[in-house]
Amino acid sequence: MKIVIYHNPRCSKSRQTLELLTERGIQPEIVKYLDTPPSHQELDSILRGLDMEPRQLMRRNEAEYKELGLNNDTLTRNQLIDAMITHPKLIERPIVVAGDRIALGRPPEAVLEILP
Repeated sequence: MKIVIYHNPRCSKSRQTLELLTERGIQPEIVKYLDTPPSHQELDSILRGLDMEPRQLMRRNEAEYKELGLNNDTLTRNQLIDAMITHPKLIERPIVVAGDRIALGRPPEAVLEILP
């Protein structure tokens, strides 16, 4: 089974989650999402897999969130997803995808539930 981690090496939770995977002998595909953001379709699929709306996966304390006016209730799901792709710093991390199961590594141990 292919396992992917959307990873930010500068984030302690992301590093802890990656370490948790490697300690279990899992060598995930590492996607440094700040350099290579997911596509609209990928992020939409991740949100559906997490059963979350875009704002639930957004880092709302980031300056970009306020600067871009993303707290505006009239913005559509697609507009919010597009904002996350254009400004990937807004995406909460880390996200682990194991086959068709997805988990947010907050706390890092949450990803254990989706592992084979």
